[in-house]
Amino acid sequence: MLITKNTVVTLSYRVTDSDRNLVDEGSAPLVYLHGGYDGIFPRIEESLQGKAVGDKLDIRLQPNDAFGEYDAELVFIEPRNLFPDSIEVGMQFERATEQELGGTLQEDDVLYTITDITDDKVVIDGNHPLAGQTLVFTCEVSDVRIATAEEVSHGHIHEPGGHHH
Repeated sequence: MLITKNTVVTLSYRVTDSDRNLVDEGSAPLVYLHGGYDGIFPRIEESLQGKAVGDKLDIRLQPNDAFGEYDAELVFIEPRNLFPDSIEVGMQFERATEQELGGTLQEDDVLYTITDITDDKVVIDGNHPLAGQTLVFTCEVSDVRIATAEEVSHGHIHEPGGHHH
């Protein structure tokens, strides 16, 4: 069976950066609904169109094909006293409401990562950790099946025995 709109595709995969350093070993298969449902980057989906079980691909993703360019305007230095004592570099948070941060009104769907902590300041970064990087998505198609009517109407796959978003 070929990968076409409204098929459920299972991939074994791994992701490396442009120097072939491992980014994601793909320890679990990637399963998505094919056909523009935003379950996978569009560039990967386009490359998989018409492929079949056993096909292998190396897909080079420029930053705009993956996590976007790095945006220095998403980095803020905030007063340390705005944060709990228990914070650590690497922790992530998402604001519950729209708020002004660093003098700029920010939307509430940005995930921030704490990148530095000093005695009186905290540096937070709203960029995805892989923003600005070229990635290589290496995959093999391990299964293709026709999506159920319910999966198509919901726009995502349903795993056996349950409904997952």
